[in-house]
Amino acid sequence: MRPGEKRRFRRDPLEYLDNLRRSSLTEVIRLPWGGHCVGDADLSQTLLRDPEYNTGKSRFFNELLPTRQSQVEVGHAVRNFLRESLPQYGTELNRAVAGLPSASRWPRAGNTLVHRCMAGLLLHPGSPARTRRLAEQAARTGVFFHAPHTWQRARAEVLRAQLISALTDQVRHRREHPAAEPRDVLDALLAVCRSAEVPDRTAAELYLMMSRAIVVPLSASLAWSVLLACLHHTADSPWPWPADQIVRESLRYRPTPWMLGRTITHPVEIGGVAFHPGELLSVSPYLMHRAEGRWTDPDAFRPDRWSEPDEHGQYVTFGAGPYTCPGAAVAQTLLTDSLTALARNARLTVTGGDLRPVMAEGSVPRPFTLHRTPRRGGPDATPEGGE
Repeated sequence: MRPGEKRRFRRDPLEYLDNLRRSSLTEVIRLPWGGHCVGDADLSQTLLRDPEYNTGKSRFFNELLPTRQSQVEVGHAVRNFLRESLPQYGTELNRAVAGLPSASRWPRAGNTLVHRCMAGLLLHPGSPARTRRLAEQAARTGVFFHAPHTWQRARAEVLRAQLISALTDQVRHRREHPAAEPRDVLDALLAVCRSAEVPDRTAAELYLMMSRAIVVPLSASLAWSVLLACLHHTADSPWPWPADQIVRESLRYRPTPWMLGRTITHPVEIGGVAFHPGELLSVSPYLMHRAEGRWTDPDAFRPDRWSEPDEHGQYVTFGAGPYTCPGAAVAQTLLTDSLTALARNARLTVTGGDLRPVMAEGSVPRPFTLHRTPRRGGPDATPEGGE
């Protein structure tokens, strides 16, 4: 990638991708940093759903799990635990929101809020104090969230090694003394990970990866929902849209996963480009969510489109086909509950908001300040979104 292209990409990654699609002579876009991306919505949908390109293990887990079946079992076990723990998340959420200052710097404040609400679900309060302390430090110092500076990333690697070591000890202890019912995500994971197939350290690495996969997209998506709703409704009145519609439209308009990769399994021509086995071909949820003729006003932020079935097209924020995220519905609920709690009895406004994302752990908003001003009427006042 040439220096000029790097500058254009950093300035606005999504505009850069749009320009690549417009200038491409084929339905498949050659990416300057390597690989290809499908530019056509129908072809993208085919690639996501076609069994030929969705066989074997998911790339998400790398080589941490031995089979596709074990990947599915882990995903479902963690999903089921989080679904059953929604009331606990809600309790922590109300406490965390009550502790927010009138002005907070996002997305960092959102990262802290989501992790605080999730901390007890990731590692239950009875876990060793040192392990919980290391996990909290990991969420603050670059192990969970991308650190912008080299020295921060180097420090995060040291902390990550310490956390993995502590988690490995905890995995070993829990396997020797299994819980009757899952108390946290680690218990849920170990319930389906047999020690003969997944050694203790591998299970610790898998747990940390799953924890990041829960907290990081939730935090980024919540930040986008807050920012987009505030930028598109600046009046003093409550938001005119329900919170769940704001979340859905924000995930469409600025999907956190902006690329979904598939490995080519055999020689094939796709969209006018010849591919060889092992090559990576990606699909962009952002491009699919902008497809002309599939969406009404695709470039506009319109939460109300979700009340009309003909107003929206292929929605792939959580993937599609065999590799669809098993926790999609739970994530939608967690985000809606979080946005509702933030807006309850308060007027939300932002300063410094920018629609251009930063590509760190997916698409993340640039820093902005969120202002929460209590509404008159106290607890009985109508929350934003009319809920």
